Amino acid sequence: MRPRPVLRSAASVLSALVLLSLLSACSGDSGSTDTSSGGKPLVGVDYPRSDTDFWNAYMKYTPEYARQLGLSLRTTNSQNDVAKLAANGQTLILQGAKGIAMAPQSTFAIAPILAQLQAAKIPVVTIDTRPDTGKVYMVVRADNRVYGERACKYLGTKLGGKGKVVMLEGDLSSINGRDRTEGFNACMKAAYPGIEVFGEATDWDGAVAAQKLQNALTAHPDIKGVYIQSSFALSGTLHMLRQQGLLVGPRNPKHVFVVSNDGVPRELKYISDGDIDATVSQPVDLYAKYALYYLKAAIDGKTFKPGRTDHDSTIVQVRPGLLEDQLSAPLVTADGGTYGGVPSLKSTDTSLWGNNLG
Repeated sequence: MRPRPVLRSAASVLSALVLLSLLSACSGDSGSTDTSSGGKPLVGVDYPRSDTDFWNAYMKYTPEYARQLGLSLRTTNSQNDVAKLAANGQTLILQGAKGIAMAPQSTFAIAPILAQLQAAKIPVVTIDTRPDTGKVYMVVRADNRVYGERACKYLGTKLGGKGKVVMLEGDLSSINGRDRTEGFNACMKAAYPGIEVFGEATDWDGAVAAQKLQNALTAHPDIKGVYIQSSFALSGTLHMLRQQGLLVGPRNPKHVFVVSNDGVPRELKYISDGDIDATVSQPVDLYAKYALYYLKAAIDGKTFKPGRTDHDSTIVQVRPGLLEDQLSAPLVTADGGTYGGVPSLKSTDTSLWGNNLG
């Protein structure tokens, strides 16, 4: 899930960064444990927001994995604000954090903050997104181009390689929005040239997505597929299809096939109920686990190289000095079938985090 970034003035960001730079002199190399935390290494985690199912799940998993890994935890919430994220970095350093995990939603604006944290010798792990520039110890995410490809292959198979679909894009200033859009479009062009794609930028805003979908359905009433790049637009999409008389079962000729993205519990329920058809499950539980795993590794002085991991993922070098652990993100459907060569899990599969959130 990637919400629309809210940017404060350049002066606000600069002020926060100046304060952060002053902290580098006092952070030093004073060891990897916090004396107030029973000798456990102290790490900080900044949550990007707390008003979505996806990020609320991340907030639930983070303290659980911190306990499992023997870490002491401090958390902040930047609320999609890059200046607040910089200020939160200051807070976490003052609290004694020896490493920080964050999910910067404004991936183009994070480089100055990363540079200041690097100067303070604070390792950083980003999850879900990666910075457009700048260095971090590790990026923990899944291959977002594959998200788009899997949605493409499901819709391409269901539509028999012809027809019209609308893609409710995220924000193309975000690496996730760009990757999903490029993956979907490239797959459609190569594998299903008979399908016409209408891309609608939504800035990760549910209300904008609903309005764009309504406009697309009005202009092209024969649209038979929708790809939602995140569950942020799920409610609005279902409301709009219901309003147009198109929220009908998959055997009804009026049915519009819907593929979402995240794997939150309500998506899995909607798939089982027949309201939507598929989703790509982002491994939010593993985001929490491996964000903390890599922070602990950084504190312990460990290094990593590209290649397969011991947890069914692949570390790739995105650019010189930047590694990304690409976790698995399965396609989920009601029947667990294979679509365009892509196997899927059933929506009731107990291995899915969305079925185990409690």
